[in-house]
Amino acid sequence: MRNYDFLILGGGIVGLTIARELSRNKLGSVCLIDKEPKLGLHASGRNSGVLHAGIYYSPDSLKAKVCSRGAKAMMIYAEEQRIPMQKIGKVIVAAVPQDVPTVRKLYERALANGIRAELIDEKKLKEIEPEAKTCELALYSPDTAIIDSKAVLYSLEKEIKTYGVEVIKDAEIKSLEAGKLCVGNETFSFGYLINASGLHADSSAHQMGVGTRYSILPFKGIYHKISKEVAGRFRGLIYPAPDLSVPFLGVHTTKTTEGEMLAGPTAIPAFGRENYGIFSGVDRNCFRIAFDLSSLFLKNTDGFRKMMWQEIAKYNPQNFLKDIQRLAPILEQKHLLGVGKVGLRAQLFDRIDKKLVMDFVVEDGPRSTHILNAISPAFTSSLAFAEMIVERIRNRR
Repeated sequence: MRNYDFLILGGGIVGLTIARELSRNKLGSVCLIDKEPKLGLHASGRNSGVLHAGIYYSPDSLKAKVCSRGAKAMMIYAEEQRIPMQKIGKVIVAAVPQDVPTVRKLYERALANGIRAELIDEKKLKEIEPEAKTCELALYSPDTAIIDSKAVLYSLEKEIKTYGVEVIKDAEIKSLEAGKLCVGNETFSFGYLINASGLHADSSAHQMGVGTRYSILPFKGIYHKISKEVAGRFRGLIYPAPDLSVPFLGVHTTKTTEGEMLAGPTAIPAFGRENYGIFSGVDRNCFRIAFDLSSLFLKNTDGFRKMMWQEIAKYNPQNFLKDIQRLAPILEQKHLLGVGKVGLRAQLFDRIDKKLVMDFVVEDGPRSTHILNAISPAFTSSLAFAEMIVERIRNRR
């Protein structure tokens, strides 16, 4: 039996940054376990690579408390580790006149969260982002950045190993209970467990009797590549004013540190925790997922019914194009070169209240802490979020 003071489930950005925080503070022996042969193969390695400034989040939310601080910390980390990162800025536009009040509300949230942002008119927008289109006004976020997500994950893995963290891969969990974990033919004992297993966080938590009112609903995010023919005409990122009642920001344009430009993502319901293709990755949970989606659809919480039809329609390339043209009319079908990236969002569903959960959710169990809703901006927030989690654990022990 292997014995550790801290056992971390999940080798994505949350698990890695918590391992780093525990080991840097010399709080005890740490082991990180992941079921894949490489770390960050799911949400952390498939995200947009955007470091969000923190504009979207209500000031009383966990997201607001850690996003801006986490973004600054990640930028410093990138500079120290020589990880590709560029502060290229973002504009949030009003695609239709009805979006103007939302743009103003986002500006108020930015001020409340202490984030640099500027309300700009159409003329100023053309100076900042010539190909963007808005109605009346837009919001400019100069501190939004892009980063090489995979390079961050690689750097963190390398760093935590120097602190003595043991990283175990290809480790599928057989059973989990307070103080003991079985993986294959091995048994691990631990003083404290941190569940940061993303798309599988609910399953691990439920084995310890935690978070039983919640389940993960996966949503598929598909990005399309934008041809180099027009990509060079965009300077930063263009986002639509979102519907603040739902947890998705809508289709937008983004850049990568490798020089590619993408349009997306969608937020299409998926029928498996690793359902990256049309049918590949559909698993035995598909019936439970379908049941939970039906509950949301029937209750129509936060306009879910309308949102779902809109998202499913984006499987049609013409509908996807219409969405992106509302932000950047220059784009045509010939400029969208096919799927450039597919990711899955581990969205938490409250099965009692029948609604999607908007904020991060962290619940404590017997000798354990469970991160149940590590959705965007989890990557941006991760370093600050890890500090908060480790402080929480210290206060419990």
